[in-house]
Amino acid sequence: MMLSEIEVRDFRCFAHQRLKLHPQMTVLVGRNAQGKTSLLEAACVLLRLQSPRTSVRTDMIRFEATTLMVEGQWNLVPLRCGMSAARRRLAVDGVVCGKSADYLERSGLVVWMDHADMNLVRGSSEHRRRFLDFAASQIEPGYLAALQGYNRALRSRNYILKRDASVQWRQVDAYGQLMAGFHQTLTLHRRQLVLALKPKMALTMANLSQATEDAGIDYLPACEANDLMDQLLTHRQEEERTRTTFTGAHRDDFILTINGRNAESFASEGQQRTISIALKIGQARVLQEARSMAPLLLVDDVFGELDPVRRRALLAGLPPGTQSIFTTTHLDWAGELGAECQVVSVQKGELTTGLYE
Repeated sequence: MMLSEIEVRDFRCFAHQRLKLHPQMTVLVGRNAQGKTSLLEAACVLLRLQSPRTSVRTDMIRFEATTLMVEGQWNLVPLRCGMSAARRRLAVDGVVCGKSADYLERSGLVVWMDHADMNLVRGSSEHRRRFLDFAASQIEPGYLAALQGYNRALRSRNYILKRDASVQWRQVDAYGQLMAGFHQTLTLHRRQLVLALKPKMALTMANLSQATEDAGIDYLPACEANDLMDQLLTHRQEEERTRTTFTGAHRDDFILTINGRNAESFASEGQQRTISIALKIGQARVLQEARSMAPLLLVDDVFGELDPVRRRALLAGLPPGTQSIFTTTHLDWAGELGAECQVVSVQKGELTTGLYE
């Protein structure tokens, strides 16, 4: 399973560029603001139809252009994703896909790593829910539809709560009932994901820290799967005061621990970085087990800043057959790779390719 090439048109800083990828490891090297991260982002958009950097399509379209195109070969099957501000056109092997689910069924899996992963430890719960959603949507085909359905019902419910001086509870409850079905699906798969992550994250943390530290993860649902309507009815007075939905999957969270203590409060910055890496490697292993394919690992300017022990442990902890793309500003650490890789220099949107052995 591999992404053999990627081609972009009017994507970020690139008018047109094609990148052929090494089956094991490709390293994009160059100064900041040259386009390295944009190529990683394009690979993620091609395989998962979403960007880890923005939820606004126009952010990815090159200045003065109106559409973007990302194409590539996944396991020799051509994929194509075109986007404008209002529309998206998808094709697999030259056949147009009417539904994103049909496209995603044929595309690959992705694990994204960057400096923002520290937010998984010390940021708001929104960052952790986004992690759960991105991972769970790659495992369970119906997850993304449930998430979209839940969010639509939530927006409508909040709108009605705010709309009138006197809350129209009959309409509010109708949307609450709609949320409840989606809520059950989301909480079920989030819980299953966290349970699957727990042992893999602990093992990876032990390897990264040379068995000196233990990491844990626990799911914190805002409301149990079957209790949403009961909880909403219980907190009706609070909702009337705040005019917003009190509980549900949109307020779920999880906690990361180190040696049994809250990592946000008790872990050092280095430990927090290691925990976030262990979580992402754990994600890669869960995806491989669930879908019987290794994910594409996209690592943005993180690898070169790790110490040699953690770099070796990171590579050793990846599922067998994992293809990876790294970005870095320097290659001082490249001699530690222990494997052939392709090095691509990125300078002002231009690519120069070579091999490092």
